[in-house]
Amino acid sequence: MAIFLNAPRVSNAQLRLDDLTDAEVLSTTRFPRYAVDELCELLHDDLVRPTRRSRALPVDTQVLTALHFYSTGSFQWMVGRGTGLSQPAVSKVVDGVTQALCKLAKVAICFPTSQQQLTANKLAFHGIAGFPNVIGCIDGTHVRIKAPSEAEDAYVNRKGVHTINVQAVCDAEMKITNVVAKWPGSAHDAFIWRSSSLHYLFENGHIQGGWLLGTLSLFFYALLRHNKTT
Repeated sequence: MAIFLNAPRVSNAQLRLDDLTDAEVLSTTRFPRYAVDELCELLHDDLVRPTRRSRALPVDTQVLTALHFYSTGSFQWMVGRGTGLSQPAVSKVVDGVTQALCKLAKVAICFPTSQQQLTANKLAFHGIAGFPNVIGCIDGTHVRIKAPSEAEDAYVNRKGVHTINVQAVCDAEMKITNVVAKWPGSAHDAFIWRSSSLHYLFENGHIQGGWLLGTLSLFFYALLRHNKTT
């Protein structure tokens, strides 16, 4: 539970970023203050809504609420206790911030394709552990969801849990550069890789002379085969 939830709160007082110490921001959102500030700035235009009310919901309150919900997976009414919002308001805020982040993701998440960018990635990874020719790290994870009303069985993974199977790639600074988050939990990692736009870029020579470092032999095999043909 976030630190600030234990502190006395004024009824219906909306939480603001300035109300929290740096330690509380990190504990609540899993992000440092500068990152939350940057998110508020990036999402500002999408989160500011016309209203006839004397006090519209501040952008930083919306971002804090959504990040707290993402980081804890807690009940919305519990998140609302810490941010001064009702459960319906938390639900609306989380939906709005999520949509704004998805809109931003189309620009912010971009795999490098220029030779200059690829070389910079290789140097950055080599500086960490001396591993040569790496341009990204790839892995998959299952994100648990509620059982959907349609095609429910397709979302059941091998452990019997309803999930979405997510494939992600990051650079040496752990910045996400590619995400595939559209396949149900029953989809195999190999299928997701073969169906991805990133696989297409490698197979068709748009990305040359680099490795994706992953935990599954599939990726080593696919990329080894690619590099032998280039």
